[in-house]
Amino acid sequence: MPLVVADTTPLNYLVLIQAIDILPRLYGSVLIPPAVKLELSDPHAPGQVRAWVAGPNSWLIVVAPVAPADASLAHLDAGERDAIALATEQQAAVLLMDERDGVAAARARHLKVVGTLAILDIAAERGWINLPAMFSRLRQTTFRSPQRLMAIMLEQDAQRRRQFKKD
Repeated sequence: MPLVVADTTPLNYLVLIQAIDILPRLYGSVLIPPAVKLELSDPHAPGQVRAWVAGPNSWLIVVAPVAPADASLAHLDAGERDAIALATEQQAAVLLMDERDGVAAARARHLKVVGTLAILDIAAERGWINLPAMFSRLRQTTFRSPQRLMAIMLEQDAQRRRQFKKD
């Protein structure tokens, strides 16, 4: 399994739409820095998310970055900074992250970034989830993504399902 590091947002939204179990199926285990665990545990985080992160999740491993994050990441929040630092140190195959500035900073460091929508698309491609249902749940949260992107992904999913029925 590839080494994977996660920022807060993908974990938060996958918990909220009841799709968090996709991650251990895809990646085995996922590393998070302590700052991400703090963000998921924050009193302002949704109760469902706080309860999930406080529970037993043997596949979710908290690992502190050895070195402080690069000063050029100061404009990002602590979770994003430390997730990028941890992914860089660990030479992670994948960094799970959604925020535009964080994604840009990670890609500038040659990290492969996968967001919440892509995680859901991969799971749908494998037949694990119903993508339209998951996107519907996602729209009921505060998740923000271009509607056009979601529409394209839904059309691709419909094409996959049609092809699967033919085979």
